[in-house]
Amino acid sequence: KARFSYMWRIVDGEWKIVHHHSSALPAGAPSPQTADAPDGWDSEEMYPIAQENFKRWNDALKEKNYRKVADIYSSTDLSFLPTVSPNFIQDDASTEDYFANFVKKLPDGTITSDKVQSYSPDLYLHTGMYTFMTGPRSSRVPVDARFSYMWRKVNGEWQIVHHHSSVVPGAPSQGEQKNYTKKFLGMLRSMDTA
Repeated sequence: KARFSYMWRIVDGEWKIVHHHSSALPAGAPSPQTADAPDGWDSEEMYPIAQENFKRWNDALKEKNYRKVADIYSSTDLSFLPTVSPNFIQDDASTEDYFANFVKKLPDGTITSDKVQSYSPDLYLHTGMYTFMTGPRSSRVPVDARFSYMWRKVNGEWQIVHHHSSVVPGAPSQGEQKNYTKKFLGMLRSMDTA
């Protein structure tokens, strides 16, 4: 089972995928190709706003204030695929429940690589990689993950309307790689005979 996020956009008169994020469904929980921004919307100018919004979100996590974190998410138009939950969250109560458990891990995120794509003065996509340090101060553990945030300004306030986060998968072993290659080639052969 897997989860997915797509961002579609009309480019040269055709619908194209400008962002795609997919990840394996987490086993269980403890409780790109891009196009230029449309004329007039400057992704470079939106970058500091994206950094500020991520800091606001991360600071609320570090404060262990799950309600404050959940309040950053849209209450009316949410699509949330969290890192350590198999659930597709679309409401306030579930968002709050998720973060009530997640803040117990004492998370502190640092963006290691990112990109901002502006779609209007009130809408942007922030994607990339981050590392979360989790656990007590004496035994912090790093977790590398990928992220996609769609932020929309609603009544003058930036809110997350979409968030997809997934742990970076480990590289397959040599045996697994050979097995994947064999399956892939078999699939291609079956397509040729169809």
